[in-house]
Amino acid sequence: MFAAVGVADPSHGPNLTDVPTANQKAAGYAPASKLSAQLQQLTWAQGSTKLENPSGIIGFYGYENDVPSADNPAVPQMVPNAQGQEAQKTEPDKNTYLVFPHGLAGADPSYDYGTHFLYQGHENAAKDGAGNRLGYITRINLDADAQHRVTLLATKDTAGTPLATIDGSTWDPWAKRLVLTTEGATAPTYAATANYPSAVEDVSGALGRGGYEGVQNDSAGNLWIVEDIGGSGKQGTSAKQPNSFVYRYVPSHPGDLRHGKLQALQVLNKAGQPITLESQAALQAPDQVLLHSYGNQLDTRWVVVHDTATDGTAPFNANTAAKAAHATPFKRPENGQFRPGSRFGEFYFDETGDTNATSPENGDPTTGAGGAGGWGSVQKLVQSSPSADTGKLTLFYRGNQAHSGFDNVAFLSRDKVTFVEDAGDTLHGQRNALDSGFVFDVRNDYSSAQTQPVRWLAEGRDPSATLDSAGGGFGKNDGDNEITGVHVSDGNPTPDGILGAQVPSLFRGGWRWFYTQQHGDNPTYEVVPAPRLGLGEASQSGYGR
Repeated sequence: MFAAVGVADPSHGPNLTDVPTANQKAAGYAPASKLSAQLQQLTWAQGSTKLENPSGIIGFYGYENDVPSADNPAVPQMVPNAQGQEAQKTEPDKNTYLVFPHGLAGADPSYDYGTHFLYQGHENAAKDGAGNRLGYITRINLDADAQHRVTLLATKDTAGTPLATIDGSTWDPWAKRLVLTTEGATAPTYAATANYPSAVEDVSGALGRGGYEGVQNDSAGNLWIVEDIGGSGKQGTSAKQPNSFVYRYVPSHPGDLRHGKLQALQVLNKAGQPITLESQAALQAPDQVLLHSYGNQLDTRWVVVHDTATDGTAPFNANTAAKAAHATPFKRPENGQFRPGSRFGEFYFDETGDTNATSPENGDPTTGAGGAGGWGSVQKLVQSSPSADTGKLTLFYRGNQAHSGFDNVAFLSRDKVTFVEDAGDTLHGQRNALDSGFVFDVRNDYSSAQTQPVRWLAEGRDPSATLDSAGGGFGKNDGDNEITGVHVSDGNPTPDGILGAQVPSLFRGGWRWFYTQQHGDNPTYEVVPAPRLGLGEASQSGYGR
């Protein structure tokens, strides 16, 4: 199997063949995805997969039955009807993979659900009669049969309040809870048990509320949160004001999600002054150009934006608090992860950017040179330890038209990391290219235009998303497919299993790779080695155990 994926040393691999071009975007065209020759993917669930325990209009993995089929009201209208109506697509988002050696229960008390589970929150939802959006949490039971494949874990919190729509997720091994983010300035941040039914608590009195998306622990028990709130337009252009922050929640002790300090990252310019919202307000602001230019090593420090010991435990707006503390906003950062083997001293996070080819802050379309982050970027933060108060920030990769709109991230090994695109329908059309997934080698210097990442996935577009793109989502759904929830883990639920604690041995020793093709049919895939030597030989290597 390792020969099939080109891995000589799993700590540095995998060595994947480049997919030369992205798939084109054209009206009515639904191309298939293209993967590196060493890879293939299998589907664990898709939007039409029926939940084992439906509740009201929530009955399927990626659909809510707010628009019933005319032929059978018990099932949703999954494609537009003659009136241009279709069911709400719920967009399962970030995946979290966990292995519980003693197993977990499901909705059927007589069934053995096994030990391997994949969790998702859902980013979109229909409204009930009271106007509440019906967000929910699902669990794909990877050892189960089709009837028991997906369990609905929760639709309400412990206070009986309907769940908000959910974006990011991670497992906090000290709290023994899933931490779920909601990407809404007024929506709660949740902590949820992994069992069925899941007990879901609002913990935004300590962690705050914001446009939270990416979230993960470090070895000290801190939670790192990456926020994505689009800013207002600059001077009537398609360039957006940097408006989102990178946070670190420092609990009073590991696992305490009710008492602690929320901090935000502050970056200093070369004069030693904080780079703030105000200093990036102008087009091509010097501080913003500085953040997106190669060769700069900028000092950073963490500033406290909320402390439960002095500020109390009522839910609060973290974005507003970060601005008041003069933290540094970025241009739509979405996700981040620690480099394995760095002892949680290297943190890579991305910026989605403006996702518009007309932004005056893009810079050169081939290299991004001369811009202020319009195409997006990958930033690298280095600290002496995960709890250090100061660090250094450098630009790892500056986006360009062909590599833009980065969203989710996962390390495949010590040195290889994948960032995947969410460029959006507008930029897809402008560049005539759908989204892609790329592998970067963190040992490389990407300041040269000749050094570019390897494309492992040229995402296609399913017919459902093609219809939505042409029809404006029929007033409720998104258009083109995007890549989300990319996740590599061995499922270890202890502190040793925190992302970044161990160097992945991809496809070996229990390490697995998942992602979701969001929008449209919303399938969740596992990426596996292509059986180039035959299925039997791949099985002998350990795949499938």
